[in-house]
Amino acid sequence: METRQVKNSKNFKKLQAYLRGKTGKAIADYQMISEGDRVMVCLSGGKDSYTMLDLLYSLQRSAPVKFDLFAVNLDQKQPGFPADVLPRYLEEFDIPYRIVTEDTYSIVTDIIAPGKTMCGLCSRLRRGILYRVAGEEGATKIALGHHRDDIVETLFLNMFHGGRLKAMPPKLKSDDGKHIVIRPLAYCRERDIQRYANARNFPIIPCNLCGSQENLQRARIKELLATWEQEDPGRIDSLFRSIQNVSPSHLADTELFDFAGLDLKN
Repeated sequence: METRQVKNSKNFKKLQAYLRGKTGKAIADYQMISEGDRVMVCLSGGKDSYTMLDLLYSLQRSAPVKFDLFAVNLDQKQPGFPADVLPRYLEEFDIPYRIVTEDTYSIVTDIIAPGKTMCGLCSRLRRGILYRVAGEEGATKIALGHHRDDIVETLFLNMFHGGRLKAMPPKLKSDDGKHIVIRPLAYCRERDIQRYANARNFPIIPCNLCGSQENLQRARIKELLATWEQEDPGRIDSLFRSIQNVSPSHLADTELFDFAGLDLKN
């Protein structure tokens, strides 16, 4: 993948080293990848998943453990989807891959009324298919391209609209206990990923299903956080650190902390 023409400026090399370092630290902190792992990299055609694959491919050669990578793309049969883009890109670098074709687009548009948010149903359908493929391919880890900003946005979405203090974990086990999902870009900022993708000139494929919808709840949260960051640079970093430093006794969840058992004798 290093053979792909990129900007060889000092600024790009510095950015690349920075993102490699952040990704490597996240992998190490959460023990995302172990010796002999077969990592299924979910490639959507967006800037985040391209960057994730690029960085994992680069880190693979210097990692202290040996692991395999292969890419999977889910062709959801969205109208106008350029089915040739990802295979051409992946074959250029001889990366093992699999294209899975499932018409989730028709399912989502049949169930969800026009103008309503399609992301929830689309995500559930996509997740189920990817879990199935991971089992078929013998993947021991499933890598998703969510970054630091996605994690913080999800925290606020759950608080504002779900009444839950919950975000996206950098590493999790699926509900059925059969899969481990990792997010290697958990420490990476979206603006840095965007700069990297621009420099790499990845063949970006836009999402015309949900990406074209306006006034989504996540978009509103993103705007809110962008305003806060502009007013007080570093606020998103602080918010992310807060979910790494949780004090159960200073919240109010009786299942998380034994408030009833507190007395002066303890």
